[in-house]
Amino acid sequence: MIAQVRTSAGIVRGRWEDGVAVFRGVPFAAPPVGPNRFLAPHPVAPWDGVRDATRFGPPPPQPGRATDGDEWLNLAVWTPDPGRSGLPVVVWISGGTYLNCDTANPHLTGGAMAAAGAVVVSANYRTGTEGFARLDGAPDNRGLLDQVAALRWVHDNITAFGGDPGNVTVLGQSAGAGSIAALLVMPAAAGLFGRAILQSLPGTYFTPGLATDIAGEITAELGRLPRADDLADVAPDDLVAAAARVTERLPQRAERWGPVAYTPTPFSPVVDGEVLPAPPWAALAGGAARDVDLLVGHTRDEFGLLAQRLGEIDDAEVDTLLDGLAPTPGARRYRAAYPSLSPDELRDTAMSDWLWRMPALHLAEAAHAGGTRVWLYELCWGFSSVGASHSLDTLLVFGTTHIRTGLVEAGPHAVARADRLSVLMRAEHVSFATTGDPGWARYRPDRRVTRVYDADPAVTRYPEERSREIWRDRRFGALDLRR
Repeated sequence: MIAQVRTSAGIVRGRWEDGVAVFRGVPFAAPPVGPNRFLAPHPVAPWDGVRDATRFGPPPPQPGRATDGDEWLNLAVWTPDPGRSGLPVVVWISGGTYLNCDTANPHLTGGAMAAAGAVVVSANYRTGTEGFARLDGAPDNRGLLDQVAALRWVHDNITAFGGDPGNVTVLGQSAGAGSIAALLVMPAAAGLFGRAILQSLPGTYFTPGLATDIAGEITAELGRLPRADDLADVAPDDLVAAAARVTERLPQRAERWGPVAYTPTPFSPVVDGEVLPAPPWAALAGGAARDVDLLVGHTRDEFGLLAQRLGEIDDAEVDTLLDGLAPTPGARRYRAAYPSLSPDELRDTAMSDWLWRMPALHLAEAAHAGGTRVWLYELCWGFSSVGASHSLDTLLVFGTTHIRTGLVEAGPHAVARADRLSVLMRAEHVSFATTGDPGWARYRPDRRVTRVYDADPAVTRYPEERSREIWRDRRFGALDLRR
């Protein structure tokens, strides 16, 4: 059955699927190619007639796939009723190490959340060199500016899909949560959303010096300089390949790039003082975005999936790794707090803390200090050897845990438990998006009330007390060049 909606640029035709109207491949900005390449997003050109919106639009250039077309800045909308008005709106900002983004990802479709009562929007944004490399002659953080353009589109158009532009929640995981933390303190994003859900916030933001150095190494792969005019004629897929080669060499760059060497990506938002004025923790503690309600969470075993790709580590190697993180509590404090862990387990615990768990906790505490209403959760349940892994909470919220994850093979008991958690987490996330209250007490540093999603979900004190204590006197900021 056909569904048709008029946007500010023209009419789009989607279709009804399982009781939800879906519109795909809707452009929210002009193609960022030709004279628009490496610039802030430009307005989309209007069209005549009815535009087909039944197929997903092309994603931005990214590893593992050939670039298709140039209308990368497009979005998809799932709505339970485009004839309604006043529905809460959830705008999904995809993760993917600032390298990947695709509204067509089957794990991240908005149908289940829309069926629960929200209008869901998923927007592509420029990733990799196109979106995050620091280039002379181009604004920093172009991927973030794309997200701002998508939010402006929502503000101008979501009423036609049944949504309330005054009740917008941004939801993101990993690099998507890192993007949202930046949006919270960016002047360009002020007033475009009233609530935010950050899942597994990464602690990596770059100084201009570090970002410039990394961009120079990527463009040198092609014999070019990190300048917009010098890259104007370079094929997007060639830039993707150059960034991939540098990504493979990250472990060899610890002496120069510091802890970036221990991450899976050479890109992060740049604290340039203009697009992104300050690291999120400091800005939120100072009162930025105090009127935006926050739901912040992480999983227990964040590093489990990355650890599968690594070999064993010995005592000397784990000490060097833990002492090299920035900010770092040091290997000595980890060994004192976790005396029974093997070197591999100590690495996995510390890397879970450094990359995701402690940045999320510190963001909650900083926002609370700045006057923001904050709620906290942790996912502790898992169905495989990697436990409550990175991204599992997102799959549960979207209701897609059964798609190529090994859950079905884990047996009916695991499937039933995942289904119950999925329904609960989605209901509480949608409740937060609708009313600003997920259903448990707010987070305060003196009580540390936390929603724990486990085999038996509960509301209790923050579970990772040993790690919290290790990190209590460290502060996240912007990573810089070491030499």
